[in-house]
Amino acid sequence: MSDAAIAARALSLLDLTDLGDEATEAGALALCAKALAPPVPVAAICLWPRFVGAARKALGDGPIKIATVVNFPEGGTAIAPVLRETEAALADGADEIDLVLPWSVVLTGYTTSAKAMVSNVKGRCGDKLLKVILETGEYPDAAKIQAASELAIACGADFIKTSTGKTQRSASLAAVRVMLGVIGLTLRPIGIKPSGGIRTLADAKSYLALADAMMGEGWATPQTFRFGASGLHQVLLDTIAGETGGKGATEASGPY
Repeated sequence: MSDAAIAARALSLLDLTDLGDEATEAGALALCAKALAPPVPVAAICLWPRFVGAARKALGDGPIKIATVVNFPEGGTAIAPVLRETEAALADGADEIDLVLPWSVVLTGYTTSAKAMVSNVKGRCGDKLLKVILETGEYPDAAKIQAASELAIACGADFIKTSTGKTQRSASLAAVRVMLGVIGLTLRPIGIKPSGGIRTLADAKSYLALADAMMGEGWATPQTFRFGASGLHQVLLDTIAGETGGKGATEASGPY
């Protein structure tokens, strides 16, 4: 597969994100426009809850999903405000909720509150997608990543996600390998979202190759695999344009 084809595939799996401290509504609307732009639309946008309503007006009922974050980024908010924030975001039009697992508590071995948070947020989500952020870069070993993955899935997660992108260590192939191993043994469809620190085409290739090897070619679709890597967006566009003479990937990867 050519680099342009791989880039187009990765672009279709991208959650285009703006969770900067200085984010604005104007920036959120610009993100929506970028998400819709050729050569192919991204899978979703991910932004702060306060911008969900504006994004819904901009995107309408089109194919691009609107994701937002709760208990973000530290994972230490009490359950009641997290549930209220989830309910408000869904009422404003969010399609997907990215919930930070109370990971620091989980690492101490006290999992009751974390289980309650995940299961109650999923209860609010209903048929909307729940992605649970594990923050794997802060875990001491693979066994802890495995246990957190199992906990999140058992409590209702539809996706498990590596990182917030707000810590020093974010996504890694080693963590994703452990998470895919758990997903492969789960008796219902679960997706994965490598997020944070993924900046190059080589990075994207590596994660896609790992998913293909462990889960089978064709498994990684927007329903099962996302990249949380906004820094990757322009790299993918440049790769597509470079191999198609600056015309974009419309000819290389099919119609918009």
